[in-house]
Amino acid sequence: MTFVEGPVTVTVPATSANLGPGYDSLGLALDLRDELTGEVVADGLEVTVEGAGEGTVPLDESHLVVRSMRAAFEIIGKQPAGLRLHCRNRIPHARGLGSSSAAIIGGLVLARALVAGGELILDDETLFQTAAEIEGHPDNVAPAFYGGFTIAGEDDALPPGEGRHSFAVRTAVDPRVSVVVFVPEAGVETKAARGLLPETVPHSDAAADAGRTALLVAALSDAPEHLHRATRDFLHQEYRRPAMPESLALVDELRADGVAAIVSGAGPTVLAFSNGVESGETTKLAARCPAGWACHALRIDMDGVRIL
Repeated sequence: MTFVEGPVTVTVPATSANLGPGYDSLGLALDLRDELTGEVVADGLEVTVEGAGEGTVPLDESHLVVRSMRAAFEIIGKQPAGLRLHCRNRIPHARGLGSSSAAIIGGLVLARALVAGGELILDDETLFQTAAEIEGHPDNVAPAFYGGFTIAGEDDALPPGEGRHSFAVRTAVDPRVSVVVFVPEAGVETKAARGLLPETVPHSDAAADAGRTALLVAALSDAPEHLHRATRDFLHQEYRRPAMPESLALVDELRADGVAAIVSGAGPTVLAFSNGVESGETTKLAARCPAGWACHALRIDMDGVRIL
């Protein structure tokens, strides 16, 4: 087993999970990318970060990209003597746009690419299962890896007691679909957002949410005129209002005007579906960005993680 000479660079997209009713199951890759460059060196660990997380994320073995790379090298069967990593981060942290999934997928793919013949040892399925295990659920890592629109979940392990097996299916996205994301200045940690959810929900809410989730798959595939109805959520957004009142207020305002708007992932970013990044509809949506927030008009990313 040998490591490749010189640096390797990968890019990985932002993602939005849930998409309203598809709680912990639906995910969409967005054309906003982090770029990771890694190199095997003689010894030590050097981590540098520019962009999102600069000056705040750890620069040692606890860095999520480094931890993910170590997991890949462990599966491959050899840890390098030294590593140099540079992260150019464009995906905002703790905003519901999949920054942790991007770090995990990017780190795993980067490590595999640094090993000659790495894909023969660490295949795509094993890499995806490893990413889902590190993240704790597959809804964000699936679109980050495969690109496009994915439906993901977990099967019971066979035999019992050996963890859970994740699955992901990529499905079509209508080429007319794009998004506008409104990113607040302050973030919300996923753990805190999940902590607001009740242990149980009414059967009627679960049934209604299942119907909207099915409709959303159809709407994104080839019927975007139904996106407003399809993105109506019954399971999680309203419970999270105390943690992100400004975000839910913006969702309410947009939906009242017929815009298919949702909380992206665990929030607090608001995502609104549009009909093309250069369309008049997108321009009008961008003009509604609250003061102090960032706004991005984004295409759906169909590629997933890429090696440059």
